[in-house]
Amino acid sequence: MAEYNINEVSKMMDIPSHTIRFYEKEGLIPFVKRGENGYRIFREEDLGWLDFIRCLKITGMPVSELREIITLTINGEDNFELRRAILFNHLENLKEQRIQLDKAFDKVYTKLKYFDKLEEEFKTKNKEM
Repeated sequence: MAEYNINEVSKMMDIPSHTIRFYEKEGLIPFVKRGENGYRIFREEDLGWLDFIRCLKITGMPVSELREIITLTINGEDNFELRRAILFNHLENLKEQRIQLDKAFDKVYTKLKYFDKLEEEFKTKNKEM
């Protein structure tokens, strides 16, 4: 089984080392082992968890909810509904954000088209002079 140190993981996953340390401090990667020298030892499954954490952080999931999912996962397999509920609620929030972002995109596109129209009118007007 392949093992990696924090610098290797940082480069492979494009996650700064200090962010990985923060995740550990916050209890998001409590399953990462340490070698005799005290250095973190990451395995393939740890990389999967880091990718999952990164994905959810990108979507704005609070650290507290991430920690709750991790804690529930560590505590046992009979809490699927609780884990599912956290992710489902987050998904519902993301859907609402998508709607709001789509509206914002539409406004920006409308404004860009308006600027194009104004620019064309300006150029046409100045050509006539």
